[in-house]
Amino acid sequence: MKSTNQSLLSKNFIPSVIIAIAIIITASIFAGAYKYKFKTTETITVTGLAEKEFVSDLITWSGEYQRKSLELKDAYRLIKNDEATVRQYLKSNKINDNEIVFSSITIQKEYTQKRDENGHTVSSVFTGFKLSQHVTVESKNIDKVELVSREVTKLIESGIEISSLEPSYFYTKLSELKIDLLAKASADAKKRAETIAENSGSSLGKILKADMGVFQITAPNSNESFSFGGTFNTSSKTKKATITIRINYAVK
Repeated sequence: MKSTNQSLLSKNFIPSVIIAIAIIITASIFAGAYKYKFKTTETITVTGLAEKEFVSDLITWSGEYQRKSLELKDAYRLIKNDEATVRQYLKSNKINDNEIVFSSITIQKEYTQKRDENGHTVSSVFTGFKLSQHVTVESKNIDKVELVSREVTKLIESGIEISSLEPSYFYTKLSELKIDLLAKASADAKKRAETIAENSGSSLGKILKADMGVFQITAPNSNESFSFGGTFNTSSKTKKATITIRINYAVK
């Protein structure tokens, strides 16, 4: 009888031990999983900023002049004479031929409306052909083009009614500038992340994710607002480029 009881106890003990071991293993697995999950959530996300002021190295300027005559050939002759005068003026101000572009001539028929005593249009009277042409200058010599844009109204003395637009300023090395600013913004982000990690008693790990912000070009000391698609100022000769980068670091 005693042997039978021991046999029963032995049979009951083995499954109990197996179950206990299984519980311990399962608990260890869950604890390890929780610990791994906890570790993966230990990150630092920072935004780095870089900005730089620079001077444009390319300028464009445009002007428009018009002629009108009852006869198309007369209007065409007049505007071609104006083109020659404008070209000569630009060349006299040291603007090279390869920096000057004349647009095609646009032709528009103009009419005046005759109205009755009630204000209703009763007929249209042809008043002539109006021809228009644009001239555009693009140059890296900013000073001379600025001078031309300011003094082009002198052509009015030659009988040419020319309107001058404000110059636009550009920079031809934006790709190099952008790469340089990205490097500086990344360094700024890393410095911020290291400061946070050190103050929390940790050390910085590898980069988990990095997203570049919008590249903005504005006038210095202006109230221009940044836009989601990026601001690109062309009215100021001196500009300021700004870029941000958002980086997510692991923490050790």
